[in-house]
Amino acid sequence: MSTVIQLAIVLGIMVLVHEFGHFVVAKLCGIRVEVFSIGFGKRLIGFKRGDTEYQIAVVPLGGYVKMAGEMGGDGTMALPDKTETDADDRGNFNTHPRWQRMLVAFAGPIANFLLAFALMIGVSMLHNEVQQYLSAPAQTDYVPTNTQVARTGIESGDTIVRYDTVNNPTWDQVAVRSMLNLNQSIDFSYVHDGKRVNTKLFVEDKNGPDNFSLDELGLIPIMQTTPVEVDSLEPNMPAIHAGLKSGDKITAIDGLRLHSVPAILAYLQDQAGKPATLTVLRTGPNKTVETVDVNITPQMADAGDGTKEYRLGFSYISPPVKVERLPFGKAVEASWKFNKKGSLLIVEVIKRLFTRQVSVKSLSSPIGIGQQIHQAAEMPGWMPLIGLMAYISLNLGIFNLLPIPILDGGMIMFLVIESIMRRDVNQQFKERVYQVAFVCLLAFFAFVIFNDITKLSFFTKVKP
Repeated sequence: MSTVIQLAIVLGIMVLVHEFGHFVVAKLCGIRVEVFSIGFGKRLIGFKRGDTEYQIAVVPLGGYVKMAGEMGGDGTMALPDKTETDADDRGNFNTHPRWQRMLVAFAGPIANFLLAFALMIGVSMLHNEVQQYLSAPAQTDYVPTNTQVARTGIESGDTIVRYDTVNNPTWDQVAVRSMLNLNQSIDFSYVHDGKRVNTKLFVEDKNGPDNFSLDELGLIPIMQTTPVEVDSLEPNMPAIHAGLKSGDKITAIDGLRLHSVPAILAYLQDQAGKPATLTVLRTGPNKTVETVDVNITPQMADAGDGTKEYRLGFSYISPPVKVERLPFGKAVEASWKFNKKGSLLIVEVIKRLFTRQVSVKSLSSPIGIGQQIHQAAEMPGWMPLIGLMAYISLNLGIFNLLPIPILDGGMIMFLVIESIMRRDVNQQFKERVYQVAFVCLLAFFAFVIFNDITKLSFFTKVKP
């Protein structure tokens, strides 16, 4: 229920801002707004003020603003018996110049872009927290055997210098390019012992796009330069039985220097449960630091996601984060970079959908978005949720600019065609096109929603 409420609030804000953009520009142009709706279809609740009916409708997949003389934005409202095109009706949408109608169509997406821009300015000024390793060069910590990355010959400590189309990528860029190239081969270059090796990497997706991680490829980043520090110990697990203590700093395992728990876990799986020796820095009662060898045998245990793996049984201090509180000018610059990067990524995903390089199954419906919102809301502070809201707002703005009838881009497309023809397209023809587009859009949403439902835990088979 909390997820549903969070989803309703976030998407409600996104749609409200989008439709408010249309509403304001229509009013400024002197166009009469008849309906301001959050949601499509039958009205649930609402009220009328002046010429406008403000309402919440039954289908929560967006919203629309209906202006006088317009057929409506939801595909369910038939044309009136006589369309008002009288030039004396100055509030009629169709009597206004096409450039004004285009401004009204553009206003919704632009409102979403402005919202994303403003949100990220706020994040950058208040408390932008980012894990440091994400913006660092892509240097490997440990390369598990029998993985796609291991087959390229790369070894622990090597640095990736080309990943797909990106030279000298950061770990953040490696993650993004991987998601864009699932089950495809990409250019892959790394530096080993001062020599560059150029090869190919197959970005294998074993568990579906929603569960993809760089670990399964064999890409484990150096997350910190300092040793892994033990925070607390789990009862009845190897770590506590072997004498590991809170505050211990693990500098090596079997002589191999690793810098993250994912790297240590990957090593344990490769060793298939063999006894290991941890080299530990331990602070004594008198503040002296000594090096201690801890002999330990991993235990097959629950990994926390329904699967089992070899584990030691301790929690650890998270890798260092970079906290930024930027002045307004630099916050504007940071927000611009974030939104530019996000917009280009969204456009590339759309292009790859049409070229079948990205599967439609990787898209998220309100169900999938709700899960992401819930996860962000569970994180400490407001910043993860605000950042996700900015990205959703970008998505909504760009999606609505697609040249699909019923979307803003479809209206713009018709207006461009009419400008070239120097006459309006037949209204009855427009109505049929909008109705067909509405049905197709609903079918598309239904497919994406069904795909998200099948991913939910109660539909997922339990692994033995």
